Amino acid sequence: MLFAVDFFLRRLVQGLVIVVLVAMLIFTLLRVVPGDPVRIMLGPMVTAEMAEETAQKMGLRDPVPVQFIRYAAQVISGDFGHSFVRSAQGGSTGGSRGGDTFDASNRAPVMGLILTALPYSLLLAGLALGISLVISLPIGIVAGLFSGRWPDRLALYLSSLFVSLPNIWLALVLIFLVSVKGGLLPAIGYQNWTYAILPALVLAIELSPVFIRSASVAVSSNMMESYVPSGIIRGLSRPRMIVAHVLRNSMIPLLNVVGIQAIGLLLGSLFVIEYAFNYPGVGLLMINAVFQRDFPVIQAIAILACTVLVLVNILVDFAATTIDRRLQY
Repeated sequence: MLFAVDFFLRRLVQGLVIVVLVAMLIFTLLRVVPGDPVRIMLGPMVTAEMAEETAQKMGLRDPVPVQFIRYAAQVISGDFGHSFVRSAQGGSTGGSRGGDTFDASNRAPVMGLILTALPYSLLLAGLALGISLVISLPIGIVAGLFSGRWPDRLALYLSSLFVSLPNIWLALVLIFLVSVKGGLLPAIGYQNWTYAILPALVLAIELSPVFIRSASVAVSSNMMESYVPSGIIRGLSRPRMIVAHVLRNSMIPLLNVVGIQAIGLLLGSLFVIEYAFNYPGVGLLMINAVFQRDFPVIQAIAILACTVLVLVNILVDFAATTIDRRLQY
């Protein structure tokens, strides 16, 4: 019990420092890159005077440290701000007719936008991880048990094939073959959970090579440890030795890989695939926010993604120490 309390307190403090540093970096970069979000909010026909007046009212002309302190205080209170370009009704608050089309009091809360999109992303990410693990673990475990033989070579060839397929190219091919030509699965947008199957399959194929090789290497290295023949000599059957000891010890590197890949899925490939399939998740929200220079949405998603990264790493490390208490984090 004391170990768990000490572990979580120490790692949560470290994680908080990381989240704050990432938030500062993202916040600063968004304000030093070229481009003015006010022009997107008000439209191209707005006068320079109106644009500057709006920027002053929104605090976008204050020094960056002042803006960050004000934003950090809002975040601590649970307020991630309001979108620059989305109205509370879901449409864009910007326009081409000047400042009269912009209503600063009618901007959508950022957290509301994220909470609306989050269930779709969780469904997609969970489905992709599930499919990938169902495909990868049996192949990787068998390859590790028969290291150097044809199952191992087959797993290597399969991993090489999967890793050589670009996710965007694979998404377009599957949309064309499975959805357009075959009519087997829907591809674009979202109406029910079946719309998540095709993008999840693309993500699963992208994740599978890492899981296959990690499982294969972990099982193979444990099979070569001295405790395996020692246990068999002492009367344990080979299947019991594999299930009770080899697979248990192989879980530690697999947990780390699954944790890292889950984070990568949230921070990278998930965003790209959601955009390719026009899937209404956090990834599509993030990419649209980048195109529209919607600072509050970008900042909030970056902070929440970093928080997820930290929490997943903590949970994975704790699970690893629970399995093998010799590990120290």
